[in-house]
Amino acid sequence: MNTSSMDIRHLKALIEDKIQHAYLEKYIQQPVIDEDKLFLLTAVLNNTELSSPQKERYILTTMLVQIALDTHDLVPKTNVSGESDEARLTKQLSVLAGDYYSGLYYLLLSEIEDFDLIHKLAAAIKEINENKMKLYYKEVNSFQEYIDILKEIESLLIIYLADYVEEYSLNNITGDWLIMNKLIREKESLEQNGYSKLLDSWFSSNFNSSNTAVSNTIDTMIQKYKVSIEKSLLKLSMQHRPLKNYIMSQLSEPVYNNASIAEEG
Repeated sequence: MNTSSMDIRHLKALIEDKIQHAYLEKYIQQPVIDEDKLFLLTAVLNNTELSSPQKERYILTTMLVQIALDTHDLVPKTNVSGESDEARLTKQLSVLAGDYYSGLYYLLLSEIEDFDLIHKLAAAIKEINENKMKLYYKEVNSFQEYIDILKEIESLLIIYLADYVEEYSLNNITGDWLIMNKLIREKESLEQNGYSKLLDSWFSSNFNSSNTAVSNTIDTMIQKYKVSIEKSLLKLSMQHRPLKNYIMSQLSEPVYNNASIAEEG
């Protein structure tokens, strides 16, 4: 799909090349590159006067930070008694892999000596980890607050980068789009596997509820975010038409209940 000045497939290939590591791939699952975040980052930077190499470098470094954070999240929070040597090795390698991807991010930024961006992304990482601690220690008073924190965790890297380049027009849609897709994935996991790590961590510790009731609660939230996204899309300028087309094409899928968005007049 056309992205004005940068091609998503090209960017994805650059990221895959950077994170390729034969030894790690032998023992742990290769990181998933979140195409929604990649598209949002591209849309944010396409609307700036940065050079193409700068845009690529900013996207690459931000996605490496995201991959590092996601890889660390795969490590179990507690040790399992009697776990095999292979399981222990996989856990240790997951930690090292996250550190490895973080190192790549710092290396890339040091090559362009963009210390302001380093500080900006470091601030985002700090806030993301603080939010994760709130969830881990259950410092949350309601399910909406729980979802709001997850929304920040999902979107803060992009929001901070947008602030750095002074491009704020996508801030609202960024959070709504990412948390809606997160909820959809977790709902699918719940319905297909009977378990959702994200949802169970809230519902199991607050009240007993059937999977059907949980799914209905999530459906309501998904529809709320979808309506908000539809309104935000109508306000986007022509400069963001590639992003608008991308999101509209996704919203046409059955998983989004065949939602439709009115075209601009």
